[in-house]
Amino acid sequence: QVSTDEVYGDLPAGAATEDSPLSPNSPYAASKAAADHVALAHHRTHGLDVRVTRCSNNFGAYQHPEKLIPRFVAALFSGGKVPVYGDGLQVRDWLSVDDHVRGIELVRTAGRAGRVYNIGGGTSLTNLDLTHRLLELCGAGPDRIEHVEDRKGHDRRYAVDHTRITQELGYRPSGDFERALTRTVAWYREHPHWWRPLYEAA
Repeated sequence: QVSTDEVYGDLPAGAATEDSPLSPNSPYAASKAAADHVALAHHRTHGLDVRVTRCSNNFGAYQHPEKLIPRFVAALFSGGKVPVYGDGLQVRDWLSVDDHVRGIELVRTAGRAGRVYNIGGGTSLTNLDLTHRLLELCGAGPDRIEHVEDRKGHDRRYAVDHTRITQELGYRPSGDFERALTRTVAWYREHPHWWRPLYEAA
C-alpha cells in the first residue's frame, strides 16, 4: 500500500514517525489513512503479506501537470504566471521519484509484513522557496508569481522521519535535490508534446 505523509496531518514542528498518530485533514488524506488501516487489518486478521509506505512530495519526469512542479514549469514555458497559494510559506519535503521507487523496492523485497515505512527526500522547502528555484531554472523573474487564495484545508507543514527504513533496510535519499530538480525541468523543456495537451486540458 503506497500512502502519503498527509495522513499525519499538519505538523507545526518535528517530523512524524511511523508510530505518530494519524490526523488527516483533507478527504484525500482521510481516504489514504483509511486504506492504510484496511490493508494492515487484512494482515492482522488474515496474515496477508502487506507493507505500507508513506512518502513525501514526489517530483520527476512524466508527472502530470496538475502537480506543483510540472504545473509551474508548464506555466512558465507557456508564458503564464505561477499560482502560489496564500503566502507560499507552506513547507513540504521533496522526494525524487527515483528515490521513491528505490524505497518502495526495498520495502517490497526486504521489509517486514505488517510494517509501515516512511520514505522521505530530506529536502524541506517552503512553496515560495521552491517557486524561486523553478523561476531561476526556467529563466523567469519574480513578476511571474501570482499569489492566489489559499486552498481549503491546506496544511501548513508536512515532515516525515525516515529513520526506520534507513536503519532497517539501508535506504538513503540521493541527497542531490538541486541536480534532480534541474534534470526534471530539463525533461519538461524537452518534452512539451507530452505535457502540453495535459496542461491545456487541466
